[in-house]
Amino acid sequence: MPCPPEGYYPMDEFDPLFGAALDTLAVRAGQTRSHEGEHSEALYLTSSYVFANAREAADRFSGSQPGNVYSRYTNPTVRTFEERIAALEGAETAVATSSGMAAILCTCIALLKAGDHIVCSRSVFGTTTVLFTKYLQKFGVSTTFVNPTDYSAWEAAFTPATRLVFVETPSNPLCDVVDIARLADISHAHSALLVVDNCFCTPALQKPLALGADLVVHSATKYIDGQGRCLGGVVAGPRQYVDEVLGFIRSAGPSMSPFNAWVFLKGLETLRLRMEAHSRNAMSLAQWLAAHPQVEKVFYAGLPDHLGHALAARQQSAFGGVLSFRVNGGREEAWKVIDATRIMSLTANLGDAKTTIVHPATTTHGRLSPEQKADAGITENLIRIAVGLEDINDLKADLARGLGDYRV
Repeated sequence: MPCPPEGYYPMDEFDPLFGAALDTLAVRAGQTRSHEGEHSEALYLTSSYVFANAREAADRFSGSQPGNVYSRYTNPTVRTFEERIAALEGAETAVATSSGMAAILCTCIALLKAGDHIVCSRSVFGTTTVLFTKYLQKFGVSTTFVNPTDYSAWEAAFTPATRLVFVETPSNPLCDVVDIARLADISHAHSALLVVDNCFCTPALQKPLALGADLVVHSATKYIDGQGRCLGGVVAGPRQYVDEVLGFIRSAGPSMSPFNAWVFLKGLETLRLRMEAHSRNAMSLAQWLAAHPQVEKVFYAGLPDHLGHALAARQQSAFGGVLSFRVNGGREEAWKVIDATRIMSLTANLGDAKTTIVHPATTTHGRLSPEQKADAGITENLIRIAVGLEDINDLKADLARGLGDYRV
């Protein structure tokens, strides 16, 4: 098996997991058994910890002695989750947060200051756009949004104040695919950090750090959980940056619950199997939709006519479980398709075993201005589907109700 990259999650050649494959790391990495000898990861539901004496308490609080201090920023269950994600991403370390958006916020607050500038793909989750334009701007951090596949636009957007580049790939909801290695080179030439939202692929399908990214963020709420149970996020990368994020979490408190971390650990055990199954179902559904007369266009990188197909085939091990498509017509026709489904869940979440369907223009991207929606390709006839693990023929039949064609 190949050795892990330099700066990898802290294992050495004497560790039994050194050089282990992803499936093994997803099940085993990060676990330290207690004196009870438990086989499953322990769930530590405690807010605080007892110290042996005043000196130990002082040393723990100062950081001169490692160990648990307070569950806002040190908890054994959360630490197991962080170390497992670091192992899967090939990162030196990771820190967990209360949600995916908290992961993005904490990264920006920890690493930026007033006067700094972000260059961001215009094809990102709607709330990410709101965070950058409405809230970070209030504190003096400006953002320029660019077409994610136009590398000359990326180059032109940099200023002397640019400190951070942010991208989702594949993007939400149009599945734009960005060349991470190329964008990393551009970012580093301008002394900026590249942050990649790896939510749609997870480390099971894509490794941004190995391609040159500086940090990876996730909404663990999505595929890492896999069953829509808990909220959480995580930031992974070099210790010099992640420790800054941890420092902000320690002070501000957007921490992950130990119970949620335990649930995510269970999700990670089946991550690759689920991601491959999601990808198979999504490919089949995308091909079926692309041939349907009531569908104007399908956005899925697995289709050969997708602009990013060849790049995704090189950069990812599969094409993921999210697709979107435009129906013939406008909002009324899109809502008709959505409302006719009986199996798919009408909810904005994704990454669930249950297939979800949503109208981005009025939900996930509903807070964007008309101009922002137009720039991001969020049209009124666009529907996003996060394809789950149900039988694919049942999903096709479910969509056929609204598309006016009962043939599967």
